[in-house]
Amino acid sequence: MTRQAETAGRVFPADSVSCRGMTLLAIFIVLVLAYGLVSRKLEGTVLTGPIVFTVAGILAGIVAPGQLAAAIGSQFFLHLAEVGLVLLLFTDAGRTDLTLLWNIRDLPGRLLALGLPLTILLGAVAAHLVFPGLSLWEAAILAAILAPTDAGLGQIVVTSPRAPPRIRQALNVEAGLNDGLSVPFMLFFIALAAAAEEGVRASFAQFVVEQLGYGLAVGVAIGLAGGWLLGWAARRDWITDPFKQCGVVALPLLCLLISEAVAASMFIAAFVAGMAVQKGFADASRHSLEFGEIWGQIINLSVFFLFGMVVARNWHAIDLRIAFYAVLSLTVVRMVPVAVSLIGSGLARSTVLFMGWFGPRGLASIVLGLVYLEREIGLPGESTIRLAVIATVLLSIIAHGLSAQPGIALYARRVAGIAADAPERRDAK
Repeated sequence: MTRQAETAGRVFPADSVSCRGMTLLAIFIVLVLAYGLVSRKLEGTVLTGPIVFTVAGILAGIVAPGQLAAAIGSQFFLHLAEVGLVLLLFTDAGRTDLTLLWNIRDLPGRLLALGLPLTILLGAVAAHLVFPGLSLWEAAILAAILAPTDAGLGQIVVTSPRAPPRIRQALNVEAGLNDGLSVPFMLFFIALAAAAEEGVRASFAQFVVEQLGYGLAVGVAIGLAGGWLLGWAARRDWITDPFKQCGVVALPLLCLLISEAVAASMFIAAFVAGMAVQKGFADASRHSLEFGEIWGQIINLSVFFLFGMVVARNWHAIDLRIAFYAVLSLTVVRMVPVAVSLIGSGLARSTVLFMGWFGPRGLASIVLGLVYLEREIGLPGESTIRLAVIATVLLSIIAHGLSAQPGIALYARRVAGIAADAPERRDAK
């Protein structure tokens, strides 16, 4: 995408590219207005925001001139997606009940400590079999990009009171942390793939320390310090309500900036900060949710709109093998590791299937895919990796969006009859 933007700058005058960018912005603004006008009617339907804006982006990419999307460079797309994901993770963490999280810590622990590595392993094996042209490390890169889940695509699943709190919170915490945990795997595999051609040694331990250790430290420090300062000012009535919201929202953005400076995982930092800030400022979740429901939502929808335009420019290259891998990624590659990680948990089969299916791929995979492309290491399988990520995210947006409402309804009926002391209901508040 960077080369295309440079080409557009040479072929079209700067004012022409700017005009196309303004046209793109105007289309998006009109779409936000139109969607907002009927948003109440669309609540409870299968037409989710990501579906609507992705489809709109696809149509815009087909109808508009081919150079329209070139007005938006990959750097802009990457930074927009990063900001959107950081705000979403911080907001999701703020929604997490810390007492309940402590009580259910075994479920997120299983999904992250065992389920995530198995997902990457199985995804890499599947990619190597489906795409024989990919090297082992290229297959692993693809698997790591598609390993994290996005609770935002199935928002009703993690917010609906029809599902047991224990299960909803487990999925929410998993989605909040697995993207950051996938980063060191992806970077390590990229380093190994590059080392195969350049003879450079890569250290996974170094990536773990920098990405996870530093990310955790940044998140705890900013969350606790920011929460204490906001709580202190609020108790003395020094801060107005609008600036309470501004102060809370500044914290995840600060996580992003500091994480960039120290080579930490901004995603881990943002999610941890969202939980830590509650210690010093109990109202943090309310203020972050208020912002997330407005600006955070707009940023996320803009990412899906731009993603739709990317799909429009690449759909012709998506063949049956790419589509087959996308299906495998959302089913076998996700559901088998979840089932294995939950062995011995005592959860009902319907719960295991529910948790396995609702692992949508969205913002996190878009961001990781853009991070990989930004490095421009020129691996032979880059095109295959890019197309597989596009196809999987697109299929997930549609499949998980359409199945969220009926899925939660079916699961609610299945768990309605389970015993009060069943693992699903344990520690439910």
